[in-house]
Amino acid sequence: MNSVVIQEPGKLVIEQRALPVPAAGEVRVRVSYAGICGSDVHIYHGHNPFAKYPRVIGHEFFGHIDSVGEGVDTARIGERVVIDPVVSCGHCYPCSVGRPNVCNELQVIGVHRDGGFSDYACAPAKNAYNVPASIPDKLASMVEPFTIAANITAFLKPTPQDTALVYGAGPMGLTVIQVLKGVYGVKNVIVTDRIEERLHMALDSGADWTINNSERNVAEVLSAEGVRPTIIVDAACHPAILQEAILLASPAARIGMMGFSGEPSTITQQSITSKEISLFSSRLNSHRFPQVIEWMEQGKITPEKLVTHWMPAGDVEAALTLFEKDQRSCCKVLLTF
Repeated sequence: MNSVVIQEPGKLVIEQRALPVPAAGEVRVRVSYAGICGSDVHIYHGHNPFAKYPRVIGHEFFGHIDSVGEGVDTARIGERVVIDPVVSCGHCYPCSVGRPNVCNELQVIGVHRDGGFSDYACAPAKNAYNVPASIPDKLASMVEPFTIAANITAFLKPTPQDTALVYGAGPMGLTVIQVLKGVYGVKNVIVTDRIEERLHMALDSGADWTINNSERNVAEVLSAEGVRPTIIVDAACHPAILQEAILLASPAARIGMMGFSGEPSTITQQSITSKEISLFSSRLNSHRFPQVIEWMEQGKITPEKLVTHWMPAGDVEAALTLFEKDQRSCCKVLLTF
């Protein structure tokens, strides 16, 4: 089989490998589609602190179960499935309170262990979720990106009367916008980004209005409009955003952080506690796949609005470059296997 392997930072090869054999409790998936994420680019460039090399990347993938390991019902062979990349121990404190995404022994498929940019991939059977017929093959791998939005919004508990501000109209921000509007019915969703084409994507995904913060000061615009956001989501993940978000937020607001920058953010206790602002961080997802599959079935989210390119897996290097460099016309790239 062919596998996309990052041998070391900056060195990508398509390698011929033997078919993997599913271990006890695992399934093997014949991969059909896999999505490119920013974290895949980070692993390629050596900027992901968690990745181990060499590594088959890819944590957003869909396919059909074609083999099962010991202890897995053979009736599962042939199932259409998406794979939750979060592999947890099941017995540490985070796991015991329903937070396997921050398990003490966390392994992420495509980061700590080989992923889905391959003709075949193995995963724990419990991580393979059945995809209903109403979700087409070519969009099924989009379940995983929306679980990221499902996770942060579960903390923020949006309501229709909220006013939300989303920093960043990249793939992560766009999934958050769709969930805020389509699932929670938030009445007013404002989005800020520096790329005009991305702001058009935000409007297409349900944003009510946008601010190009390369041209206009977000604080000044909101002040002129008399707006104090009650929910703020940082999907741009720049360390300078947090303090600005705290200052812009309404009293009793909730702020969601999704970034992994190692740079310090300068914040003051007074600006947080004086308004009793709640800060939430979110990593990966905690058992959100069934919820997102249901949302897709019900038409509450529209992943097709995010997918701009389908490319053959053999063109993965060009696809990664397109995803990274062309942020005006490219949003989500799905590889076909």
